[in-house]
Amino acid sequence: MTEPTPPGAPPNQAELSRERIVAAATALFAEHGYDGTTTRTIAAAAGLNVATVAYHVGGKADLYREVMRRAHEAERAAVAAALEAFGARAAADPAGAAVAFADRYLDFCLERPDVPALWMRRWLADAAEFAGLEEQYTRPLLESVRDALAAALPGVPPERAELAVWTVLWTVHGFCRSMIRDRVPRFREHLHGLVLRELGLESGS
Repeated sequence: MTEPTPPGAPPNQAELSRERIVAAATALFAEHGYDGTTTRTIAAAAGLNVATVAYHVGGKADLYREVMRRAHEAERAAVAAALEAFGARAAADPAGAAVAFADRYLDFCLERPDVPALWMRRWLADAAEFAGLEEQYTRPLLESVRDALAAALPGVPPERAELAVWTVLWTVHGFCRSMIRDRVPRFREHLHGLVLRELGLESGS
C-alpha cells in the first residue's frame, strides 16, 4: 500500500487514486456485497485498471477491511457525539435524551447509507470469511451505548438497554435500506415511540 499523505499536505496523485478506489469499493460493497463484487468491477467504477487498484490498495480482501474500518470510524464518531449529548441531557429529561440519541443515529444512517448497507450485507452472510468484525467493531459500540443508557436511566437494567439498542439498530438499518425517503418523518415518529417503549419511558410507565 502507498504511504499516507502527511497532515496538511495537498493530496498527491497516488492518494487521490486510492481514495477513488475506496469510494468505488464502498459503493459496490454496499450495493452488491463483498461476494458480489470483483476487483475488476471496482477498477472499472474507479476508472482505473486492475493493476493500479492492486498497487494502491492490495487485493479485494485488503480493500474490504479498509472500507469496513472507515465505516466503523464514521459510525463510532457519530455515536460518541450522540452519547455526549445524551449524557448532558439524560438527568433532566431522560425520555427526551433517549429520543434525541435515536434521532442522531437515524440522521447519521440517512447521511451515510453505505454504513447500514455494509452491515446488513454481513447479516445476510456476505463476506463470511471475515470473522470477528462484529466483535471488533459492533460489540464495543453497542456496549458503550448500553452502559450509558443503563447508567443514566434508573430502572433500566443493562439487559433491557442492550435489547433496546439492538432493536433500534435493526429497525434503523432496515428503514435506511428501504430508501423510502419521503416517509422519514413518519418513521422518525415511529422510532421515538419504539425507543420509549423499549426503555420503559412512556408516559405513565
